[in-house]
Amino acid sequence: MQERTLIVGVDVPNVAKRDAAGATPEESLAELRVLADSAGAEIIDEILQRRPALDPATLIGSGKVDEIRLRVEAAEIDSVIFDHDLSPTQLRNLERELGCKIVDRTQLILDIFATRARTREGQLQVELAQLNYLLPRLAGRGTQMSRLGGGIGTRGPGETQLETDRRRIGQRIAKLRADIERVRATRGTQRSQRQAVPLSTVSLVGYTNAGKSTLFNRLTGAGVLADARMFATLDPIVRQIRLPSGRRVLLSDTVGFIRNLPTTLVDAFRATLEEVTAAALLLHVVDVTSSIASEQTTHVMRVLTEIGAQATPQILVLNKADRLENAGTDQDLNTLVHRILGETARQNETDAVIVSGHTGQGIDTLLEAIDRKIGLDPVARQKFRLPLGEGRALHLLYERAAIISREYSDEYCEIVADAPQSLRTLLARFAAP
Repeated sequence: MQERTLIVGVDVPNVAKRDAAGATPEESLAELRVLADSAGAEIIDEILQRRPALDPATLIGSGKVDEIRLRVEAAEIDSVIFDHDLSPTQLRNLERELGCKIVDRTQLILDIFATRARTREGQLQVELAQLNYLLPRLAGRGTQMSRLGGGIGTRGPGETQLETDRRRIGQRIAKLRADIERVRATRGTQRSQRQAVPLSTVSLVGYTNAGKSTLFNRLTGAGVLADARMFATLDPIVRQIRLPSGRRVLLSDTVGFIRNLPTTLVDAFRATLEEVTAAALLLHVVDVTSSIASEQTTHVMRVLTEIGAQATPQILVLNKADRLENAGTDQDLNTLVHRILGETARQNETDAVIVSGHTGQGIDTLLEAIDRKIGLDPVARQKFRLPLGEGRALHLLYERAAIISREYSDEYCEIVADAPQSLRTLLARFAAP
């Protein structure tokens, strides 16, 4: 059964018309609506209040609190979700005045992450973020901390953690951080093993719900979950793809970014985000049908700067082209790029491709762009003479090179192939004149 929910936003025009990510209050509330739906809420009503300043006690002021209480009682609302981060005092006062569960933006995002985490690593990171959020909100909550009944805002570590005292939560946080450090070390080892092969890594990044997982499936045939709900993919996935030149690269799909991503999540997911920082190329996926694509792109660039990946080469992938009209010419591409990047597109040459992960439109063009952009491993034609017992070398050639010809003799297999520099170096002892 879905939880009956009222969502609330506050516009303070005298402070700023747009938030740090460039979204208007109306756009921000619309995004909150999608987040609440992704968490399984049934949105009964929504309120956007305009006021000169935020109220320190309740965020919205006593008059609006009375109005919301009447709506909660009349519509039998289970929870009220605010498009703001609430202080512990505001959270406590609103719960007391409204008599229902109160959830702020950060807690809603944490709740969605808790339902999406599938691997042990993801679960550890979500629990750490939730406990860091919970710790300063322990004081004064009393028995309400148990939040019996389940639903939005209660998933993740569970009731037992919510009922513990500061000392035990602190101990749990310390253990989680140690566990995540071990995850980071394991991931570093796996990354080193991959680099020893070596294959370049290409990472998909972008705003949540930009269609990264659908595009990932189209490129790799992996069959990962592709859902219209936000944060449908949380745990990183890595697969091999073959480029038109014949060489192979690793493609990774990671968690989507979002406006005002909670700091606790950025910190907790740093181990996962290291996959982005270690990539040789980023595919920045943008939903071209979004009315705020420019603002979303700006926010993704800001997060990439925060994690130290701003200097990594990028290709701007304008996704969901099947929903656009007349999106097939170079002029259309330039228009879209300028609309999304603004003056940045005019100041810098930006590699951009229009694609549709849903229909496959533009995928060949994207693969060719990746091939050109990754200039670290140039392809050249080479003849190899392999002893018949060298099955591993033969396998590597078929996996990572484009075979031109093959001839067998009693002792050798002679192969002519277009091979990347890394593979030619690896198999240099088999090179034939």
